[in-house]
Amino acid sequence: MLLIKNGYIKPMFGNDIENGCVLIGDDGKIVAVNEEITADENTEIIDAKGKLVTPGCVEAHCHIGVHNTAMRWEGADYNEMSDPVTPHMRAIDGINPIDESFDLAIKNGVTSACTGPGSANVVGGTFAAIKLVGNRIDDMIIKDPAAMKCAFGENPKGVYGQGGKKAPYTRMAVAAMLRELLFKSKNYYEAKQNGKDPAFDIKLEAMIPVIKKEIPLKAHAHRADDIFTSIRIAKEFDVLLTLDHCTDGALIADQLAKEGYPAFIGPSFGSKTKIELRNKDFITPGELYKAGVKVSIITDAPVIPLQYLPMCAGFAVDSGLPYEEAWKAITINPATAIGIADRVGSLEPGKDGDVVIWNADPLTTVAASAFITVVNGKRVYEAE
Repeated sequence: MLLIKNGYIKPMFGNDIENGCVLIGDDGKIVAVNEEITADENTEIIDAKGKLVTPGCVEAHCHIGVHNTAMRWEGADYNEMSDPVTPHMRAIDGINPIDESFDLAIKNGVTSACTGPGSANVVGGTFAAIKLVGNRIDDMIIKDPAAMKCAFGENPKGVYGQGGKKAPYTRMAVAAMLRELLFKSKNYYEAKQNGKDPAFDIKLEAMIPVIKKEIPLKAHAHRADDIFTSIRIAKEFDVLLTLDHCTDGALIADQLAKEGYPAFIGPSFGSKTKIELRNKDFITPGELYKAGVKVSIITDAPVIPLQYLPMCAGFAVDSGLPYEEAWKAITINPATAIGIADRVGSLEPGKDGDVVIWNADPLTTVAASAFITVVNGKRVYEAE
């Protein structure tokens, strides 16, 4: 067993504990979180006196492992640009957990991530929620599939429509291609349910978890009209949806609050590299939260390296997002939105023992990093 004691515990449920303990069992699960916990003589003890203790941070949208560090073509496995509709691509078949970005994330308190295909395609394939420790992806999976990636706007238009040679050339075509896939997928699934045994179609098979509302469409959408198109289509086909990037979100915050879909905001740091990013700003998480939207903050790594997720939350605080909500936006909110809150995102009995002891508060100190990172009850990083 492992006991972390004397730390300032921010469990992400209930109240903070100014001087408390976290006990993790031999199975890697949290046993107790309390002001005082008595442990037997065989328990490993970490004294976190004077330090902040939180759950491991959770990234809701990135491409870690499928877009590798310091590589161009060989490390770029995040867009299968031979076809604009590739729902049968699976993130787990392209993730390289040996890439250095995993270690860097762990050293900076990010322990879980939802990663997968990029946004070149109208439908790109499935994301997987994974732990960021390990050398074999099969042993790192929290949930697979976790979402089905789809994309609106400049990216699919720019990849396929340049010169008008191949669809989609317009936003209308992007929406039409997604609708066609959803329509065929719904009919395919209903035929199977009715015992009609349709001819096997790997693309339509991949869409069945979406049709069954087991996983959401993960909608890359920056511009307000693209956000509304994703919502329109999700309602038409009665499927789940997350609003990823949501760059124009502050302009339509009240309407998004009424719709009730979770929003993943980012990457908000860096230059505005295309037209639909003109409203990119760290004020967006705060404006959406104030309106009543459930907000997560994302890096879209490697656009922003994943280790800077806590820093991005700090910038959002400086731009109007309440401090406590910023912590939720990189822990329990993304865990809930991607369907893994039973495992990660808060320090609660029964959940995975993913804990970060910080050398400083990363939401208030730019240079902060992990002092000790624990994943599944084991120390996986300790600062020298």
